[in-house]
Amino acid sequence: MNFLGSFLTPQGVATAAFFMVVGMTIVGALIAVAARNIFHNVLGLVLALIGVAGLFLYLNSPFVALMEILIYVGAICIAICFAIMLSEPMYLPRPPRKLTKILGAAAGAGLIFVFLFLLTKKTTWVPAAQRSTDWSVTTIGHYLLTNYALIFEVVSLLLLVAMLGAIVIARGGRGSS
Repeated sequence: MNFLGSFLTPQGVATAAFFMVVGMTIVGALIAVAARNIFHNVLGLVLALIGVAGLFLYLNSPFVALMEILIYVGAICIAICFAIMLSEPMYLPRPPRKLTKILGAAAGAGLIFVFLFLLTKKTTWVPAAQRSTDWSVTTIGHYLLTNYALIFEVVSLLLLVAMLGAIVIARGGRGSS
């Protein structure tokens, strides 16, 4: 089978989609940390979080993927955007980034990547338990109130902290006026 024909199989398409989602996540994360404009940082965060939602879809967790988009992209990133728009602009000249800081950050990120790569290579992965095919509202509600109650509460706490942070940022930018 030729090179292009190997990508036209279902396994090849799934592999290509996986690498596209991983690439989107990495590019979004790089934009989120490297952009000089805070609004561009938020847009990079949105791109990275959509990529993470795609990874959850790839792992056959559509509910978690939907919650990722709904909560993180739809609530937290929008709250950050509102806080940016409500705060007064700061047009202070910024000093250029030092090469030592950039190299230190790259080295730290590389060490974390190597550690996580080695950790995943040494881990014995067990297959997931058979999941239900019934994803009605009743089933999801039952899972949220029984199996995933802690996760549900942590997400609600995270939303509360994000809203409070957006209020503090927006209020702090107005000054005494």
